[in-house]
Amino acid sequence: MTKEIIIAGFGGQGVLSMGKILAYSGLMDGKEVSWMPAYGPEQRGGTANVTVIISDEKISSPILSQYDVAIILNQPSLEKFENRVKPGGILIYDGYGIIHPPTRKDIKVYRIDAMDAANEMNNSKAFNMIVLGGLLKLCPIVNNESVIKGLKKTLPERHHHLIPMNEEAINKGMNLIKEM
Repeated sequence: MTKEIIIAGFGGQGVLSMGKILAYSGLMDGKEVSWMPAYGPEQRGGTANVTVIISDEKISSPILSQYDVAIILNQPSLEKFENRVKPGGILIYDGYGIIHPPTRKDIKVYRIDAMDAANEMNNSKAFNMIVLGGLLKLCPIVNNESVIKGLKKTLPERHHHLIPMNEEAINKGMNLIKEM
């Protein structure tokens, strides 16, 4: 099993963090992993994306032109990556950041209102974990225990008290995601 994933949005949305947590979770599950971030010099507010590959086999190259899954968090990223999802693949988008929804009919399209849910939780920083929960509901490529281990590995120790809130956000995302 190999999943090739692109996560794309604005800097500050937790795009790179989400990718890093997903990659560490794959490592904790004993899988082969590639994590390749790309962002402009203005990191916060500029566009950012990260490619994550999780596989049971060796990964030949971290550079991809097509993806099994695209997580899209803003309109510019949708315009750039919608056509790069493999036929039969999955596109997940946050309803808050998309003005013109995806139009392809040969992929499965899912909406997750993660920004609204993060606001309900009074924690905008939970946004990326809500989205991650939606992904894990559709593609359980890593187990939940590994995600918690991945959080512990990526978060500085002074923020470990936030892990239960992140776990709650992941569970909320699993319940929010819906096919369009």
